[in-house]
Amino acid sequence: MLNEQETRLEKLNKIISQNINPYPASVKRTHSCKEVLDNFDQLFKDETKIILVGRLRSIRLHGGSCFAHLEDGKEKIQLFFRKDVLFKKPFDYDFLKDLIDIGDFVEVEGNLFLTKRKEKTLLISDFKLISKSLSPLPEKWHGIQDEEEKLRKRYLDILFNPEIREIIEKKAKFWNTVRAFLIKKGFLEVETPVLETTTGGADARPFLTHHNALDIDVYLRISMGELWQKRLMIAGFEKTFEIGRQFRNEGMDAEHLQDYTQMEFYWAYADYKMGMELVEELFKNIAQEVFGTLKFKIGEFDIDLGKKWEIYDYRKTVQKYTGIDILKTNIKEIEAKLKELDIKYDTKGFNITRAIDNLWKFCRKKIAGPGFLIGAPVAISPLAKKDELNPEITQRFQPIVAGSELGNGYSELNDPIDQANRFKEQQKLKEAGDEEAQMYDYDFVEALKYGMPPTCGFGMSERVFAFLMNKSARECQIFPLMRFKKIENC
Repeated sequence: MLNEQETRLEKLNKIISQNINPYPASVKRTHSCKEVLDNFDQLFKDETKIILVGRLRSIRLHGGSCFAHLEDGKEKIQLFFRKDVLFKKPFDYDFLKDLIDIGDFVEVEGNLFLTKRKEKTLLISDFKLISKSLSPLPEKWHGIQDEEEKLRKRYLDILFNPEIREIIEKKAKFWNTVRAFLIKKGFLEVETPVLETTTGGADARPFLTHHNALDIDVYLRISMGELWQKRLMIAGFEKTFEIGRQFRNEGMDAEHLQDYTQMEFYWAYADYKMGMELVEELFKNIAQEVFGTLKFKIGEFDIDLGKKWEIYDYRKTVQKYTGIDILKTNIKEIEAKLKELDIKYDTKGFNITRAIDNLWKFCRKKIAGPGFLIGAPVAISPLAKKDELNPEITQRFQPIVAGSELGNGYSELNDPIDQANRFKEQQKLKEAGDEEAQMYDYDFVEALKYGMPPTCGFGMSERVFAFLMNKSARECQIFPLMRFKKIENC
């Protein structure tokens, strides 16, 4: 006995044997389903000939007649086929009954009418197969149940789950809102290299690949062109931003991905305080434009972006929750505290920088926000300008919402000598086994020697969108990365 896929393949062969192309290139659509439904009364009154295209989502045969539903995009409409109306070869009623399946794409032509139950319906006078589906769709009411299969066959999950479609549409609006906001503020959108000989702009482990034409190893970028955009500040541009993909070869969890979208802006003649004002305005603008509210439920936190944003001091916050003074501690004391708090951490290349960062990550989970974290120590901020009153900390700021940092910004370090020394310290950490430590970018230091104006930079990723959606980062990607799985019979 043939299975469903084999049956459909047999139907495909019968269609081809009738010299019918089951996958034609052209259609003759006159309206979308939405246009028909929105203007039904006028189209019905005018007896307008309608041609629709889309996927058949249901078929109900009743002897010499058939009801079906056609879907294009988000809307669907009822179709009615009658044997005494459909008599033109090759696409007559028998063709419909014997060779058409749920999931097939068709072009249908007809006139509108209302059924006895007042359902808007198209009476079909002619139709055409425009794409034969060979695999049956999942059962209508349940879709795909297995969570891994949902992600692997995301196209089917989108087809059956309106919430996923909504996420995709909102995410597009999210980035368009960010782009429109920055352009309105006078920022110029730029594109910087994705392949780099030296990674920069973040503490992260990069992906390594080989450039055959130049016969050199290169890295996929780990920031949104931070050191490149700073070069543009040196070149005389005052406001730039970039939105694009970046890549970090690190762990995967609800907040972190390896391949994701990031935005970074750079603003000459501005400092971190001006940056905080602009970022707060940006977050509120996103919330209103994309979600229509400033109030969110994120995990266990109730967040109101409209209230006064708090200021959280890095040193005081860590001391409050752990008792450790990060500016007067040592690695042994922090290790003991991490053990006491049962905090798991990667021991490879472990150093005082990573130790302090692990303490902070424990503390941040207790902060609802909204607010800004300031006063990060120099050791964990190799690209930020030192605070003028306290050279042990930097002019760095991070939006804190629902126990997490939703971005990173600072008064950019523009002293070439200080930057060179910090790169040297980072290089020592890398040589000692810290794979997330930054590389020494000699070319960038050389560029800084020509002079860069005081500049504020800020970056945020699609994590902001995921948090406001109250979803994991992976759920908010259209096609998340999956392990390879061989598919049989392909």
